[in-house]
Amino acid sequence: MVEALLESAVDAIIAIRADGTIERANPAAAKLFGYNSEDFVGRNVTFLMPEPYRSEHDQYLQRYLATGRRRIIGIGREVLGQRSDGSTFPMHLSVGEFHAGGDRYFTGIVHDLSGHKRSEAALQQAQKMDAIGQLTGGIAHDFNNLLTIVIGNLELLERHVTAGLPQELLTEAQEAADLGARLTSRLLAFASRSPMEPQQVDLNMLCLGLTDMLQRTLGETVVLSSSLSPDLWTTVTDPSQLESAIVNLAVNARDAMPRGGKLALETGNVVLGDDHVSVPALRPGEYVRLSVTDTGHGMSETVRQKAFDPFFTTKERGRGTGLGLSMVFGFASQSGGTATIYSETGIGTTVNVYLPKAEAARIGASVDEGDVREFHGSGETVLVVEDDDRVRRLTTIRLRDLGYDVLEAENARRALSVLEEEDRVVLVLTDLVMPGGMSGHELSDAVRDQFPRIKVMLTSGYAEELVNGDRLVREGITLLRKPYRLMELARAIREVLDGERLR
Repeated sequence: MVEALLESAVDAIIAIRADGTIERANPAAAKLFGYNSEDFVGRNVTFLMPEPYRSEHDQYLQRYLATGRRRIIGIGREVLGQRSDGSTFPMHLSVGEFHAGGDRYFTGIVHDLSGHKRSEAALQQAQKMDAIGQLTGGIAHDFNNLLTIVIGNLELLERHVTAGLPQELLTEAQEAADLGARLTSRLLAFASRSPMEPQQVDLNMLCLGLTDMLQRTLGETVVLSSSLSPDLWTTVTDPSQLESAIVNLAVNARDAMPRGGKLALETGNVVLGDDHVSVPALRPGEYVRLSVTDTGHGMSETVRQKAFDPFFTTKERGRGTGLGLSMVFGFASQSGGTATIYSETGIGTTVNVYLPKAEAARIGASVDEGDVREFHGSGETVLVVEDDDRVRRLTTIRLRDLGYDVLEAENARRALSVLEEEDRVVLVLTDLVMPGGMSGHELSDAVRDQFPRIKVMLTSGYAEELVNGDRLVREGITLLRKPYRLMELARAIREVLDGERLR
């Protein structure tokens, strides 16, 4: 019976004599430490321990035999074990004591904590990234409100400025504001708060389509190769954001290979079961994996752990914003997947992007710019709901310039009061996140119930609800991202009022 228990035990069990030499080890111990069972017998148990446990073990044992003072025996403790190849792993060691034939023995039961530690590290990383995401998303929201005011006023001012130096200064200011808008867009991508336009994507075709551009970006000293799975599943994601992610990864790889090297793109299908530990951040399921591998200088473990943090960069000042990898991580997470990094100093780095297998395609479309005069109003009344006084004032000026009659409300409850008093409103243009207990979504629901003839359009620079694009599509609600240009505002309003997509 005892022999059967030892043979079938899942955890490693090792019996030692009072002098520290091993009397017996079960098959689970042999598998865990990487030895044959006969390799244990007669050896001091310290060969299974790294320093400082190896040097201290015999002292602990002798002290216990002399004084009865317990350190692990009968208590249990988390320590490190050492395998036959020299690698270490975390383990929980429980030690019991028994007597047989007049001799004293100790039994160690070892439970491998490697999987638990990986899951724990993944949870801590996820919590850290979520906290940073909430912070950066909130900053981007406030910054987008400011940029909306800056861009809008510059556009209004541009109408009254003649050519020459004033016009040049306005152009430079507008370009700087546009750069700020792109920066916040990347922040929102990291924070998983950037609205996506998902489509069914063939990752192989997308990679092939980027080959020429990537080769020009990488330069002559970097050799680009690809290994694309012939039976690759499709995925549903935003193709433009996926392209940006691949380009970002390629640029990072190029910068890690200043003297040249190799960059490889690889695609494949991945099935993660309920017991998977390879990518703890992902739920079990079917995924498409894109691997981008370089032969650059690699990352230290400290750098690897921080690589997805926004604004973290190892590049010299002026050469990087530290948002490239964070954008990739945010995009993958928002798509229902994740991104991981494997790197060895002096050998290279592989970034794996996991995207869920497609079940259904959702096709999006883009529109051309056109002329703002094509989208003027005809005196229709629009109710602007915005808690920021400056944004509300700017939006009112813009709409009046576009030919609309405008009413204002600083929050959702005031908006409902206005609608009860005024029967000429045809459109409510409301911010998504507002104080006062009612969000833009809740205001939209109330308008639909109480004033079904009135249409609603949402606008926001950031909100948790932005991730829920399905609801916007299901309810037929248009979302206008801050900061927006006058043309975007004019076109979006006409599309909502006319009930069709303008081309």
